[in-house]
Amino acid sequence: MENQGKLWLTLGGVFSIMIAMLHIAVIIGGAPAYRYFGAGEEMALMASSGSVLPALITFFIAVIFAVWGLYAFSGAGLIRHLPFLQIGLVVIASVYTLRGIGVIPQIVWMINSSKSLPSRDVFFSLASLLVGFVYMAGTTATWKVLKTKS
Repeated sequence: MENQGKLWLTLGGVFSIMIAMLHIAVIIGGAPAYRYFGAGEEMALMASSGSVLPALITFFIAVIFAVWGLYAFSGAGLIRHLPFLQIGLVVIASVYTLRGIGVIPQIVWMINSSKSLPSRDVFFSLASLLVGFVYMAGTTATWKVLKTKS
């Protein structure tokens, strides 16, 4: 069970690092990338006008995802034990899962509305839900080991 948990956490860490890298790609992609990934027209306009604020905000978000990846790798035993590891993993799993639960109103909207919703929005919610479950599975399976290392 513990080894399986380590695999889940490793996978969660890889997902988080990939999401961090995606945010860096959005910075590089500029205004069109901000629009495509749903950052909002204001962010896209600021990016196209040369403002550094969208890049700073997006970089900050990328750092958060990278740190989340490091927490997963720490829980999997791939790197040193990070502070507040257990609670950190629970919070990370919760944030991903809560973001992912947004798929429910999105699906209801798609069923009940004549207006369409970009399919990527549903995909991003489902991906977040999946990553949340991966973190939860890994954290649950390694809980006793994580507790003894605290």
